[in-house]
Amino acid sequence: MNKSHTERGQWNSNIEFLLVVAGNIVGLGNVWRFPYLCYRNGGGAFLVPYVVVVVTCGIPLFLLEIAMGQYTQQASITCWHKLCPIAEGIGYTGVIMSVYSCMAYIIILAWALLYLCFSFYAKLPWASCGHTWNTESCEDFDTLNKYNQTINTNSTSPATEFWERRVLAISGGIEELGSVRWEILLCAIAMWVICYFCIWKGVKSTGKVVYFTATFPYVMLLVLLIRGLTLPGALQGIVYYLKPDLTLLLEPQVWMEAVTQVFFSFSVGGGGLVSLGSYNPYNTNCYRNCFWLCLLNAATSLVAGFAVFSVLGFMAHEYNVGIAEVAESGPGLAFIAYPQAVAMMPLPQLWAICFFIMIILLGLDSQFFMIEVVIVSVIDLVPTVLRRPGRRELLLLVFSLFCFSISILMITEGGIYVLQVFDYYSINGSSVLFLSGLQCLIMGWIFGAERMCDIIEDMAGVRPSRFFSLCWRYLTPLVCTVSLIGSLANYKPLTFNRTYTYPGWVNVLGWMMTLSSGLAVPVLAVYLLCTGKGSLKQRCIHLCQCADDLPLTQKQREELSKLTPDAL
Repeated sequence: MNKSHTERGQWNSNIEFLLVVAGNIVGLGNVWRFPYLCYRNGGGAFLVPYVVVVVTCGIPLFLLEIAMGQYTQQASITCWHKLCPIAEGIGYTGVIMSVYSCMAYIIILAWALLYLCFSFYAKLPWASCGHTWNTESCEDFDTLNKYNQTINTNSTSPATEFWERRVLAISGGIEELGSVRWEILLCAIAMWVICYFCIWKGVKSTGKVVYFTATFPYVMLLVLLIRGLTLPGALQGIVYYLKPDLTLLLEPQVWMEAVTQVFFSFSVGGGGLVSLGSYNPYNTNCYRNCFWLCLLNAATSLVAGFAVFSVLGFMAHEYNVGIAEVAESGPGLAFIAYPQAVAMMPLPQLWAICFFIMIILLGLDSQFFMIEVVIVSVIDLVPTVLRRPGRRELLLLVFSLFCFSISILMITEGGIYVLQVFDYYSINGSSVLFLSGLQCLIMGWIFGAERMCDIIEDMAGVRPSRFFSLCWRYLTPLVCTVSLIGSLANYKPLTFNRTYTYPGWVNVLGWMMTLSSGLAVPVLAVYLLCTGKGSLKQRCIHLCQCADDLPLTQKQREELSKLTPDAL
């Protein structure tokens, strides 16, 4: 067993594991989604459902997935094959979702790299009107400030026009893909090259790279936080960010938003944490690591909100408008609102460079993680073939070229419409909720929650409280089921910018993408039942039993020695 582990590789230290996982879970969602959700859903009151979901779902799922990988020393697919073969489809579903994510996420990194290049210009191109891509509706900050005007509802900002007309050159719809945006294409190639050479050697290279990529974003975040808090209007922005509106706690949608944010920011449900945990030595204290990482994730989200809303408060103050007029989330925050605010500051190039370096590094860590999930899962399926020298590098090259070729659709003039389809359907919350709830039911009832606690105690030296068993068996599946039903009940056909409605065939294609991953669970289970030996009951029992070659806990060894003293 030790030989196979050596061939597979392990983290050189616990610090490497912590940095890799921290780099993954602390991503763009902490910066551009959580602060806006907090502001929109009751300010400080939103922290109530957020903390409740973190405690009942986030931490239990986080611990469960890391412990599963650490115990089996296998990635997401083969991990399930060893623990509960009938649920092996959960691993395949997570891998398929990671493939979709790799295709879409790299585009965001390409945008950020392009903006970083523009940040070195003597005058930021999104700071003023008068460029060839601007329209007559464009009004820049200097004009408004000079005449003490507020924003005209019919006008557009130079940052918006730079984003829509210069960078993306957005077409009229998904039916009009148009030509390839060569600047974004070159940036996408550059990001794929960086990703390839950072992770091509597996944990040997990834474990070293994260010392920079996982820590430097915090330096940038601290710099931007200090700068934001010193700006006029910053206090107004922070008040809007955290001002509690307790009445919104009665709204089901607020709780739904909290569930979705926690599941995505903690990276649970997709099997990625299983893959990262599989590189841990058996006796790593995953219980302690879990709490520190979950605390770091939640704290980063909260601090990022101060950095973002202090700057948005400054922008609202300068424009003489309310926060609601400038508050954005997602790409709108990263590529319109924040760059627009930066352009109003002294030394705008410096702050723009800091911001986009932070965005790139946060995104790179997440991209490393998603690629690694796919690569290590495939290698573990056929280790005798793919663990030979040079095979991993070749597999990674083929996968990178495949994802890049598909993502070219998102680099066209209509590419952002395609990207939104990927984001809305193939990487949606419904799939994550389904997988998370199902894996809790299987591990809590079929494999056994108490048995899992015994395993964690044997590995970490600390036994999880009974609360974790309660969550795995009841609370987490209940939250996932209710949220999944609510998500499907509130489904609305996809739109872009609340103005463009996608054709019906796009929504059909989107649901096909969703089903392409989700159907792996029942299809594979039925296939295994149909191809197994013995009666149907015997097949079910066999497919619900774990592998014989899994490590025995101290408790199991003691029980076995009592039954067969000569066996050990």
